[in-house]
Amino acid sequence: MQKNSFYVTSPIYYVNAKPHLGTLYSTLICDALARWNKVLGSEVFFLTGTDEHGQKIQEKAVLENMEPQAFVDSMIPAFKQVWELFNLSYDKFIRTTDVDHEHAVVSWIKQLQEQGDIYKAVYTGWYCVPCETFINIGSECIKNERQEYVCNNCKRPLKELEEESYFFKLSAFQDRLLAFYAANPNFITPRERMNEVLSFVKSGLKDLSISRKTVSWGIPFPGDASHTVYVWGDALNNYISAIGYGGDAAAMEQFNHWWPANVHVMAKDIVRFHAVYWPAFLMAAGLALPKKLLVHGYILTDSQKMSKSLGNAVDPVDLATTYGVDQVRYYLLKQMAINQDGNFSLGELEDIVNADLANNLGNLLNRSVTLALKNELAIVKSPELWDGKAAELRDKCGELYVHYAEALENGMFHVALADVCKFLSEVNAYFHASQPWILVKSDRVAFATTIAATCNALHHVALLLWPIMPKKMVELLKALGIEFNPTLGYKELLHLCAWQQTFTLPVPEGTLFSRIEKIVPVLQPVEPVKQSTKESAMTPITIDEFAKVELLVGTILTCQPVTGSNKLYRLEVDFGHVGQRQILSGVAQSFTCEELVNKQAIFVTNLQPRAMMGLESHGMLLMAKDAQGLTLATVAKGVTNGTRLS
Repeated sequence: MQKNSFYVTSPIYYVNAKPHLGTLYSTLICDALARWNKVLGSEVFFLTGTDEHGQKIQEKAVLENMEPQAFVDSMIPAFKQVWELFNLSYDKFIRTTDVDHEHAVVSWIKQLQEQGDIYKAVYTGWYCVPCETFINIGSECIKNERQEYVCNNCKRPLKELEEESYFFKLSAFQDRLLAFYAANPNFITPRERMNEVLSFVKSGLKDLSISRKTVSWGIPFPGDASHTVYVWGDALNNYISAIGYGGDAAAMEQFNHWWPANVHVMAKDIVRFHAVYWPAFLMAAGLALPKKLLVHGYILTDSQKMSKSLGNAVDPVDLATTYGVDQVRYYLLKQMAINQDGNFSLGELEDIVNADLANNLGNLLNRSVTLALKNELAIVKSPELWDGKAAELRDKCGELYVHYAEALENGMFHVALADVCKFLSEVNAYFHASQPWILVKSDRVAFATTIAATCNALHHVALLLWPIMPKKMVELLKALGIEFNPTLGYKELLHLCAWQQTFTLPVPEGTLFSRIEKIVPVLQPVEPVKQSTKESAMTPITIDEFAKVELLVGTILTCQPVTGSNKLYRLEVDFGHVGQRQILSGVAQSFTCEELVNKQAIFVTNLQPRAMMGLESHGMLLMAKDAQGLTLATVAKGVTNGTRLS
């Protein structure tokens, strides 16, 4: 029988500095997945924690004039405080200095020694201390302006090492790893990360040094106290030690209940450790492999990776204080596409909160509840039979659940939340078109139906968004007279989408989401290059040249003004099988966002990406222009998104 359990892990974080937005983002993804699976009725275990051994921690402790243990102890409160502030619902916070963890690592090393998977030799080569990574000269490093070898990932100088070491026979697992990847093509999401791993493994695996003789701060290597366990041999085992591996019979029973993990979440810089070393370690120990690695890109500031060492990290506490916890959670998960790097922008955060949360969601709740109570409709009953536009809206709500669940299964929060925004726009459009403020004077039944449909839609949206904004969605449900209990599970309700709820509306206690007055200074827009007023002579092109232009039909899912520009809109466009793309279009002076959302249009999709106002545009929206202004270029009747014009 299939287990109805879900085990999700965050990376464990180095404690050389307090948590920043990047570490919060990884852990937030885990929290949202954990909460979503609770909504679906699964038993959930969510693991996070800290990585406290290794050379760079040892060096940081020396700089702080502290003993390593005292130093790492001093850093833990900062992590737990941020995780608590952002309502991260973890079940265990593991530290690699925990006694149970150290015992599990020692047991694992001893097993591999007894099997002959570990031997002693001398390591000669290069090492990146910040990344705690052994580096191959050539493919994994470059030279800086001083002709020093530097790490491809962190761009800092490497250290040349020659020291005695214990080695794990990684090379012996090359064929087994390749066979596993072939049998499990969805092991890594997004799939492009799998290509990087395959390339690395196929190039030939070398045996891996798993001990350090020159680093004293670590777990003593079994049978040879002059060595410590290599930090990644130590850290990766947290995923099994935290749930009982290496313990007594009761602990192993717990381990067998939860393992293998459903999802390991991580940033792209540590994929190799999780996709190559960790599966090989588990194979050697005779343990099952995790089901999925969910790999996200970097959060960028000024086109650079956000990191503590670069000094461009954003403090999550400041953000929460200024904008609100759930607002920040929503922004990070909606705007940072998991399959690419995302640029962090305070101005964009403000725009998203105002457009998606204050206007599209909060205002809808306020108008519908206020109108119902004003007209003595405190108890809102759903009709036995839905028909007309209300039935169409209910069907769209059912489709939303299916698409939302599929997107979250693949970690595509930005897609899932764009779908929610699209649906909320449709609910708003239904509410406006129904004109309940007029209906109430002539047709109380139709008025009640409109309010009931809106409340049912908001009810389902709140359940979908609870993993993203847990506190605010409990408030929304309370405003509808619904008591939320995540232990009940709501999968059947969402799946059936019967809209049979009765709502007892209380007197509103306040605004769900307030609009944000601009806090950050508005950027001055870049002046466009002025075009000549003279008409240019047309230069004929060949049919082959024209054939290079890719014209696709797409539907505009979302539209948001670009901070600092009075002309640009940021569009999220659905191209069907091709996927979704961000496209910037300078049509803000001719169209409102409401006039563009849900419209099909024609786009050029094979242009080189173009940077504008700190954002990248991956295509161009086509318009026709005459004396009356701009007209959207579209097709005569609806066609499948992604259809190519020919």
